Amino acid sequence: MPLHPGRPGPDERPARRDASAVNPFYGPADPVAGMRVEPSRHRLPDDPMSPRVAARLVHDELMLDGNARLNLATFVTTWMEPEADWIMAACRDKNIVDKDEYPRTAELERRCVAMLADLWNAPDPAAAVGCSTTGSSEACMLAGMALKRRWARRAGDRYPASARPNLVMGANVQVCWEKFCNFWEVEPRQVPLEGERFHIDPQAAADLCDENTIGVVTVLGSTFDGSYEPVAEVCRALDALLERTGTDVPVHVDAASGGMVAPFLDADLVWDFRLPRVASVNTSGHKYGLVYPGVGWALWRSADALPEELVFRVNYLGGDMPTFALNFSRPGAQVAAQYYTFLRLGRSGFRAVQQSARDVARTLAERVEATGDFRMLTRGEQLPVFAFTTAPHITAYDVFDVSRRMRERGWLVPAYTLPPHREDLAVLRVVCRNGFTADLGELFEEDLRALLPELRAQQGPLQRPVSVATAFHH
Repeated sequence: MPLHPGRPGPDERPARRDASAVNPFYGPADPVAGMRVEPSRHRLPDDPMSPRVAARLVHDELMLDGNARLNLATFVTTWMEPEADWIMAACRDKNIVDKDEYPRTAELERRCVAMLADLWNAPDPAAAVGCSTTGSSEACMLAGMALKRRWARRAGDRYPASARPNLVMGANVQVCWEKFCNFWEVEPRQVPLEGERFHIDPQAAADLCDENTIGVVTVLGSTFDGSYEPVAEVCRALDALLERTGTDVPVHVDAASGGMVAPFLDADLVWDFRLPRVASVNTSGHKYGLVYPGVGWALWRSADALPEELVFRVNYLGGDMPTFALNFSRPGAQVAAQYYTFLRLGRSGFRAVQQSARDVARTLAERVEATGDFRMLTRGEQLPVFAFTTAPHITAYDVFDVSRRMRERGWLVPAYTLPPHREDLAVLRVVCRNGFTADLGELFEEDLRALLPELRAQQGPLQRPVSVATAFHH
């Protein structure tokens, strides 16, 4: 089944158009340059063309993509310094898994793991283990696999073969956790949203746990509204569960975004390895780690938290190289860029960057609320992210109309419904990243205010299918 429907099949090849459709400035009109006819779009061309022509054609088509800097849906980094581009270009041909051939790139990865272990208050940073990944989705998969294997080891012969492991989480988790449960045959037990609580409830999570629970997932920075989940409270509820029942359940912290925000802006918040029940943590280097996609990080409290049988050792690239990943080959460029960013900013630099993003988010949230048309769910006081919906008195339009009209002005603002049991609530979300400046925030506010009179004049929200979402990206 194709994942991109609507493409011509093998018997529906489009006719090749003549050269009048192609700008002659792109290259000479000869078969080798590929200018006699426009190249096929859905089958491999018969002949080569000049690199200049091929690059021009690809570049022109990519102009129709949205402007990444104006994409307020994505958490992913959309700007880095030219020096980082230079570092990444120098490493894009290096395979990060080939540690024997590229030992210095492997050393930079090891240093990044050590820095994160120290940042997240591991009891012994030198004893913490971790690895880079393609992003938090892969890091979560690895953490989930470790939780499941540890559960199986503890269960041993105590439980029947029919026992099915389960994983407890809030209904607001990123979709990668649903994928994990599906792929690795783990029962997902989700704590639904209730009222104005848009993430996990500690006691409700503990009540869902039993002897087959492999762990509880907490989220430091919810995708849906930018709020931190109460990790310490969840741990306390699980401590009480252990005292009552003897069931000992570890916690994984999905800190895809918050893991690179809270240590710098919320130093007194206890969410990390300072909590003995936290077995593992992940983050996305390509989100608030300020690196282009894709790089993530997975760390475990100690080697005991990562079963040795999950680590593979290969020698056919030279040397004896341990690897724990879903992928094998991938570029070392993002890891080098992460190390560059750590060196470039240090703790005070990260604090300044993240504080600026939070200041922009809070100021813009206040200005959006001041229009009188919107009710704020969050105000950028944790992640530099805020979510809002239309005020109760607004009946002429809804959040999907706002998203559509802002897109006309170049802004990508996602509109979507919340998870169970708050599917009735549709919201807009604005992610403020490094590069989204106060000036851009003012332009956003001006464009939003400019379209409100037209929206207020509508007869009602435009009709659309149930559960539609616009530009909702994790």
